[in-house]
Amino acid sequence: KVIATQPSHVRLVVVKIITDQPGLYGYGCATFTQRADLVVPAVEKYLKPLLSGMPADRIEDTWQACYNSSYWRNGPVLNNAISGVDQALWDIKGRQANMPVYQLLGGKAREAALTYATVGGTDVSQAVDRVHQMMEQGFKVIKVMVGVPGMSSYGPRGGPAMKGLHSGPVFEPGPYMRLTQKMLEACRKQLGEEVGLIHDVHERVTPHEAVQFAKDLEPIRLFYLEDPLSPEHIAYFRQIRQHCHTSIAMGELFNNPHEWQPLIEERLIEYIRCHVSQTGGLTPARKIAILAENFGVKTAWHGPPDVSPVGHTAQLHLDLASTNFGIQEGGIIQGLEAEIFKGCTTYKDGYLYASDAPGWGIEIDEQLAAKHPFRD
Repeated sequence: KVIATQPSHVRLVVVKIITDQPGLYGYGCATFTQRADLVVPAVEKYLKPLLSGMPADRIEDTWQACYNSSYWRNGPVLNNAISGVDQALWDIKGRQANMPVYQLLGGKAREAALTYATVGGTDVSQAVDRVHQMMEQGFKVIKVMVGVPGMSSYGPRGGPAMKGLHSGPVFEPGPYMRLTQKMLEACRKQLGEEVGLIHDVHERVTPHEAVQFAKDLEPIRLFYLEDPLSPEHIAYFRQIRQHCHTSIAMGELFNNPHEWQPLIEERLIEYIRCHVSQTGGLTPARKIAILAENFGVKTAWHGPPDVSPVGHTAQLHLDLASTNFGIQEGGIIQGLEAEIFKGCTTYKDGYLYASDAPGWGIEIDEQLAAKHPFRD
């Protein structure tokens, strides 16, 4: 069955697999919030008839059956639907074994997973102040953005829109790159070398500009520069690597192995950050992590609010068991989401801790979730 709920501003989709053994079930994240209404029938109309009556303990075989059943594959709707099934089966296996899933993956390689805060300012001074505030709250790594005056940007706004040829929002890469470099230089100068700084380009510049931008930011020694290029331009990562040593993270828009494999195999990035449910769940993400380990690439899975608490927790279990773990985005579950999804991750001093309960350790208050349906 599908649990579709919107406790805050993001539409969450979770798959619940029920077995013929009383009390044995599992939860998996299938959240594709931009097209959430399409994932629900993908599960209910297509995967449910395929899976009903199949054994719940054959995770790899079930994943392959779902993946190949539509003939055309690697699309975000189907991949998210498969992820919901896949993660739910891992949850079931953990409950059967009376172990947390990280134990089934080989056990802990660390006690907790490093995470980071995301902040932004409408100007350089405000951005620096907010990074400092997060440092005081225990975060060792912080993603920082800044608004460009008069422009629509990713993250904070830069004030009233400038007058242009049309009434819509305006964005120009040049002013964005210059102001961002100034902001990051101020953060490093005023806050020192100990804080790890992340910045997200969000694929908003041309390939040539991305190469120059990564080179210009090299003296700041970022923790990483996120998504400097779109998936259509991954060949340009070779030029970035040829010209500078800025640490690069890429992958949140990837659906297809042919997108992430060359970046890992050619060692063109330092962090792979696929959106786990977009790739099809824990089963393929585990394989991505193992592939990356062989090439010295670390994991930094995509974890914004449009990952359900189940998805954040699944990522954490993989992080704890992966030797090449780098950092986890998100996973601090609070407010109404914490009331609906009970038993998620625990945050303390910049780190996320997993429950030792079987499976993901999560129980969902389905009645409370139903009181917060999807909104337009």
